[in-house]
Amino acid sequence: MSDDTIRCDACPVLCMIAQGRIGACDRWGNFGGRLTRVDPITLFRKVTTEAGEVTGFLARSDWDGGMLPDAPVFVSGVGSGTTYPDYKPAPFIVSSRHDDVDMVTVVTEGIFSYCSFKVKIDTDRHLGPEQATVRCRGEAVGHVTTVEYGSQMLSLGGVHHLTGGSRKEGRVTCDTMMDLGNRKPVELQIDGGARVVVQAGAAPVVNGVEEQRMRVGCGSATIGIFAQQWFGHVDEVVVVDDHITGVLTEHQAGRFLGLPPSGIRIRGRKSTPGRYFQVADPGTGWGGTDITDPLSIVAGFDAVIARPGLRLLMVSTTGEDAAFFVLDEALRMTPAPMPAGVQAVVERIGENCEPALCSVLFLMGAGGSLRAGVTENPVRLTRSIKDLLVRVTCGGAPVYVWPGGGITVMVDVTRMPADSFGWVPTPAIVAPIEFSMRLADYAALGGHMDRVRGVQDVLRGERVRMLGWDGLNPWPLEP
Repeated sequence: MSDDTIRCDACPVLCMIAQGRIGACDRWGNFGGRLTRVDPITLFRKVTTEAGEVTGFLARSDWDGGMLPDAPVFVSGVGSGTTYPDYKPAPFIVSSRHDDVDMVTVVTEGIFSYCSFKVKIDTDRHLGPEQATVRCRGEAVGHVTTVEYGSQMLSLGGVHHLTGGSRKEGRVTCDTMMDLGNRKPVELQIDGGARVVVQAGAAPVVNGVEEQRMRVGCGSATIGIFAQQWFGHVDEVVVVDDHITGVLTEHQAGRFLGLPPSGIRIRGRKSTPGRYFQVADPGTGWGGTDITDPLSIVAGFDAVIARPGLRLLMVSTTGEDAAFFVLDEALRMTPAPMPAGVQAVVERIGENCEPALCSVLFLMGAGGSLRAGVTENPVRLTRSIKDLLVRVTCGGAPVYVWPGGGITVMVDVTRMPADSFGWVPTPAIVAPIEFSMRLADYAALGGHMDRVRGVQDVLRGERVRMLGWDGLNPWPLEP
């Protein structure tokens, strides 16, 4: 190396960085012969007034953008740097006071190979068969997992895609994960299924069409919700759904209302009265099936029971697809104008559907050597988290801590600051994580007490980015 080149030890790549240049991760550089973070560390400020908790710029009309002396401050892991190779304490171990209690927050950016994103896509559309491979730019980056109520679910990333395949697969997987975490749109192709654009907090786009609604329920649930509102306007309702297609007069709700049987025969496998499975194949048509013609699931009518003039509504679980029919003398379903009373209930279905949304949750295992940056006895940190003595946050956002061994946490990326995620070219994901606790508890678990710094010391000695607190998140230092 030349005299002005330094070696970066922030990740296993160990870049050699010349003066004025940055490393492969775009997060560390050589400035003045010193290894320096490119991004400032992110801090949050909260101000309490008689009207409640607000951000600093709303609390005072004369606020000039500077730090308010009486504002509680939380130091997040965003931009803090890492502890790799984890033989040294975390970059920031910060003391503060909350309600006259001495607190400490251990702050770092972890390097995670054992991590993934769980993506919930609100749509009835069939995106692909369970266990199908999900690809980005042609590379496998995850798979389709079990369908949940009104949503399709994907599992993306993970150590096997990051490091277990080709180098290109690892790079593309890392790019996909980082974009998802930073709330950018990502286009995915599912083997044997749909092309879908996913972005945290935005509606999914399936095969080029933006989804509008999450279904109000399965076909049976839709019957149960709206049966009484249909009463008197129709003689039969069929709610088309890939999971459970509902038939009003056979359903318990229709029987409760005293509706006589219509004699309709539905294709598929009957489960319980008024509930049918497998009426069609999964797809992007009516109710998540592959049909565009609702009559294709009707096998006919029982001539002994059915009668001419019978009024029949066929509708999807979102109300986006609906058709009205009247039986003619030959018991054939004849299209007819939809009565206003029936149309009103169809619109009510749509009104009760929530907007379609993509939810992106980051799932990571922090049970490895990262803990050495917190304490000399890592198992005590794990136990203290399980005993609720330590609060874990990611960029200040609350997390769900999974039960069982290790520190496995899950966080909604929309609750984190923008651009919280980075990467290192191993490849692996870089994400912020904070451990907050009473100062006495930190000492008891064997923390690095000689590295504790006050908040004001951080403000004086570091480049910082100050953000207002997101009021939807609990303040991390509160009980």
